[in-house]
Amino acid sequence: MEQILHETDFAKYPDGLVPAIIQDIRTRRVLMLGYMSRESLKKTLETGLVTFFSRSRQVLWTKGETSGNYLHFVEVRRDCDHDALLIHARPSGPVCHTGADTCFSEDADEINEDPVMFLSRLQDIVEDRKTLSTETSYTSRLFAEGINKIAQKVGEEAVELIIEAKDDNRELLLGEAADLFYHTIVLLAYKGYAVQDVANVLKKRHGEKQAPASSH
Repeated sequence: MEQILHETDFAKYPDGLVPAIIQDIRTRRVLMLGYMSRESLKKTLETGLVTFFSRSRQVLWTKGETSGNYLHFVEVRRDCDHDALLIHARPSGPVCHTGADTCFSEDADEINEDPVMFLSRLQDIVEDRKTLSTETSYTSRLFAEGINKIAQKVGEEAVELIIEAKDDNRELLLGEAADLFYHTIVLLAYKGYAVQDVANVLKKRHGEKQAPASSH
């Protein structure tokens, strides 16, 4: 990360600012375009919250400092000329000042969101319920009741899925599978893991199976 800070060509532009494209790490949607100075990029790396330089106010500003809708920094890449940045982040709420998810009128695309990518968004929702408990949230109540209750629910949903698998009711089968997926995500979150960690294990196993056998 420090290498990006030192090698980005801020001096190329008269105002010392480089454009920074913000992309949702989960959905890969472009969220917004901002401008970064060396100081704002440094603050982003240090705090984990995406920080820009306001050209109108001539000050550093952390996205979400007034609305609470922060952009949680994940990683940064620069382009081939070292004069533009691509920031991957996890938004904690709407990004645009209009209340839209992005500044590029892509909210309608939410309808067409990749269902597999939704699992990642569901993971974030579950994590929010873990840290910001609410009395009306079933997920929050599960976390409050602890690992024994959560594990029990996973077991119950697994049994119910097995039972439905013996019949031919598509709706009930998929419903029980969804319940099992959800409670498994809650269990993983309680233990400090995420659905992405499971996906990485599956990906690694697939790669091992695809690797050609060495010849002797």
